[in-house]
Amino acid sequence: MNIDLHSHTTASDGVLKPQELVDLASERGIDLLAITDHDTMDAFDTELVYPSNLQLIQGIELSCKWDGNTVHILGLNVDRSHYSLKEGIRSQKQIRRERAHKIADKLNILGFTNTLQAALDLSDGGQIGRPHFAKHLVNIGAARSEQQAFKKILGEGKSGYVRADWAELGVAIDWIEHSGGTSVLAHPTKYGLSKTKLLSLFRDFKNRGGKAIEVISGHQLPDETFRLVTLCDQFGFLSSCGSDFHRLGESWAALGQVPKLPEQCRPVWTDWV
Repeated sequence: MNIDLHSHTTASDGVLKPQELVDLASERGIDLLAITDHDTMDAFDTELVYPSNLQLIQGIELSCKWDGNTVHILGLNVDRSHYSLKEGIRSQKQIRRERAHKIADKLNILGFTNTLQAALDLSDGGQIGRPHFAKHLVNIGAARSEQQAFKKILGEGKSGYVRADWAELGVAIDWIEHSGGTSVLAHPTKYGLSKTKLLSLFRDFKNRGGKAIEVISGHQLPDETFRLVTLCDQFGFLSSCGSDFHRLGESWAALGQVPKLPEQCRPVWTDWV
């Protein structure tokens, strides 16, 4: 099976509209697709059309805080009508709006005016985030690329950085689990944590009710996959995989081109298909 359980649309910071993403998934022969936009499920507000051989999983990627770090938890196969999850999403959206205003204030001090409206325009009604500010900075020539905008201005420790007061790890897990979904720690090796810190994160994630780990995120090195498979086995987690697709042209995060899980893994989707 071709499985991709991590993707983004224009509802957050992706570039394809939800229907365009589903169409691309169908073209690429994906059997099981999860749309997991950041802190929103607006991609599912309109009915999506897709062939019967494509199974679409309703998902979300929640930002949360853990031990002074921001980490991301995927909620897969959730019931978006559940009160707990709806309230959680409402809270996360408010946090995003407040952070956007604070980022705009900082950028204004740096001499970049009207950045909030520009970021809102670029989000096109979707969830506003730092990537929209980064894109605007590129558009006005303040940075050569979105990556450089983060390195120079928007990244942690830079003059335009604003730390968001996200929900606690355990709270985000509860929103997902109470809605009937499965909580998955997204791309765990991309947080820059030491081995000791990563073990601590896995332990806390397990103790708070987390169920699975994203063992494969896009195209990663084999030793990274082996390390995560070993930790999954150690902690008794289920395993997931996804491209973390945002846009075309990113070979490291290409939709539907996710390596298969190693045979020893217990797939998170076993009960869904």
